[in-house]
Amino acid sequence: MDNYPALIVVVPLLAALFAGLAAWIEERLSYPIALMGLAISMFAAFKVLMQVMVSGTIHYRMAGWAPPMGIEYSIDLLNAMVLLIVASIAFFNLIASYKSVEQETNDRAGSFYTIYLLFVTGLLGVTATGDLFNLYVLIEITSLTSYAMVALGDRDRGPLASLNYIFIGVIGASFYLLGVGYLYLKTGSLNMVDVANILSGIHGSSTVLVAFILCMIGIWIKMALFPLHVWLPNAYSYSPVAFARIVAPLMTKVMVYVMIRLMITVFGLEYIFETLNLADAVVWLATIAVLAGAIMALSQKNLKKMLTYIIVCEIGYMVGGAWLGNQLGMTGAILHILNDALMTFALFLAVGNMGYKLKNLDLINLKGLFGKMPWTMTGFVLAGFSIIGVPPTCGFFSKWYLILGAFEAGAYHFAAALVISSLICAVLFFKVFEISFFEPAPEAHGQRSSHSHVAIEEAPISMLVVSGLVSISLIVAGLYSGTIVNTIILPFLK
Repeated sequence: MDNYPALIVVVPLLAALFAGLAAWIEERLSYPIALMGLAISMFAAFKVLMQVMVSGTIHYRMAGWAPPMGIEYSIDLLNAMVLLIVASIAFFNLIASYKSVEQETNDRAGSFYTIYLLFVTGLLGVTATGDLFNLYVLIEITSLTSYAMVALGDRDRGPLASLNYIFIGVIGASFYLLGVGYLYLKTGSLNMVDVANILSGIHGSSTVLVAFILCMIGIWIKMALFPLHVWLPNAYSYSPVAFARIVAPLMTKVMVYVMIRLMITVFGLEYIFETLNLADAVVWLATIAVLAGAIMALSQKNLKKMLTYIIVCEIGYMVGGAWLGNQLGMTGAILHILNDALMTFALFLAVGNMGYKLKNLDLINLKGLFGKMPWTMTGFVLAGFSIIGVPPTCGFFSKWYLILGAFEAGAYHFAAALVISSLICAVLFFKVFEISFFEPAPEAHGQRSSHSHVAIEEAPISMLVVSGLVSISLIVAGLYSGTIVNTIILPFLK
């Protein structure tokens, strides 16, 4: 029990080593090793969340070295929740991806599982660590594995998308590392709590201001906040489906978590909202990001590319909510980390099922899909309703908190952007529904068939079961939103 915080990260790391070694002996062994490693990590994350809810924050010293000299995993209610989200999505996505990995990787399944586990290890470490430089190292582990995964995707466009991702990713990492360097220069420490204690007495320092700006820009690049989003659409669109289904719901959300962690734990809300007084400018930037992401999604002719721009829009929701400067806004932002991870995962599970059968996901190729893949499309509809914000799906409740926070802060432009983007998302998804339901699928000889005569060609059962469970979870998470807020988010914010 005492070592669960370390096991969350160490077990997937060891599983990556053994999965890679197994690929040299018998490639079929890599999959069960990866699955077992993620199952143990998910169980450990669940136990840690339960322990934190009962006993409070866990401080785990790696190798027994005390901070600030040693690296400490500091797990409170916020990152305990995020750890469980990351581990669960990684585990269930691996179950759903077995067939698609075989189809897409061309005898490189062992390499895929190894890189996949290292990516998850990086995300879990980023979430758990309480050390600023260790955070940088783990972000880079996550980024390097992402570059490799994107290059494993589309043979024509994947390598170029990966190269673009590398260029932008290195710039983002450099900004963050420079910021950490300035903090170390001023404080002589890298432990987050220790740095925060020292910074509380030197808020007027220009060095701290430069560190804050550099760290924020680096994290905004990593999370693809508009207009720093240029790497995201191609990277997510041309990566393997099995990887897109985990990077889309998790990468940006974990970076939003990092931003909130830096704001609350390291620099402090008093410094950000009173000393710097940058909230209005960042909320305006988030407003533009919300509208720009939604408008860019309108012009897309490919379903996967359309969803990537919706992710850009959703990032604006969370950044804007966190910077409103009140409890309602921060509650909405944190709740949306959970809800958006589930919504995006459900969407990309359904898209993965479609891609398994159709190969080409241009909107024009979706004709008659309700008849061909009724269960997949049902899950897609539920996920689409949640993105739009239709109650009782979870997307409604986090948007409700964000809108209330916007009104309390007087940020009516942000509230308007939330409503307008939801309407644009409704247009986008109902466009897909119209094509998939009302336009009949073409038959082999050029005739068009009605829904009643279309043969059902669903994805494999493992994909359907996971997609169905996640789609149902959107309603369950919505119904329990109040419980999540009262037992996890509000106690953390207090």
